[in-house]
Amino acid sequence: MYPSLVFSIIFGLFLLSGIRVVYEYKRALKFRFGKYIKTLQPGFRWIIPIVETIQVVDIRVITINITSQEVMTEDNVPCSIDGVVFFKINNPEKAVLEVEEYDFAITQLSQAALRDVCGKVELDTILSKREEMGKNIKSIVELETREWGIEINDVKIKDIQLPENMRRMMANQAEAERSRRARIILALAEEQAAGKLLEAGKLIDQSPSAIKLRLYQTLSNIAAEKNSTIIFPFPEEVLHKKNENLDLRV
Repeated sequence: MYPSLVFSIIFGLFLLSGIRVVYEYKRALKFRFGKYIKTLQPGFRWIIPIVETIQVVDIRVITINITSQEVMTEDNVPCSIDGVVFFKINNPEKAVLEVEEYDFAITQLSQAALRDVCGKVELDTILSKREEMGKNIKSIVELETREWGIEINDVKIKDIQLPENMRRMMANQAEAERSRRARIILALAEEQAAGKLLEAGKLIDQSPSAIKLRLYQTLSNIAAEKNSTIIFPFPEEVLHKKNENLDLRV
């Protein structure tokens, strides 16, 4: 009785040790004595203990950072650039069997592509066209990874570090540009104001009533000062005559 009980326990443990659960966002490659057999789909799975093993692969979008790279741009400006790569495994078999440590391989490819792409353009292009630079890096990396069953979703340039003297020069340039724009706006405003004053002068010159109205407005502003005295040495009707000199004493 005891031998059968021991055998049952050992057999039960043997069965339990072969139980595997594959999650929906993963795939499991099954190997028998080191030889690839098939890919296990999500769900409850069982393998032969000791004889068979599995290697799990995540098929979700994976993010890998591109460490900061020292790059010399086309206009000879040294800078440090880093980024991030988003990729997804479409074929787990190729990703495991065709390349060793695919994440490390993608990192190395991305670093080389970043230095190559950014080294062929000027600094202004890198700063103003990050999206385009990322697409160029992506096209280079995915040429290699496509054979590994890996899809590159996107490549982004995160940060660009410039030398201190270059940052000061760019700040001075930006300040000068803002000053130039401010002067242009002020000149345009003065030009528009001068045009409006010219139009107003022509209208007043053509209308005696407008001259009188302007005079009354001026007198009202002067009268705001309590210690002001206004003297008219001529009758008001003189204002109706055009091209006649007016003599006002305050």
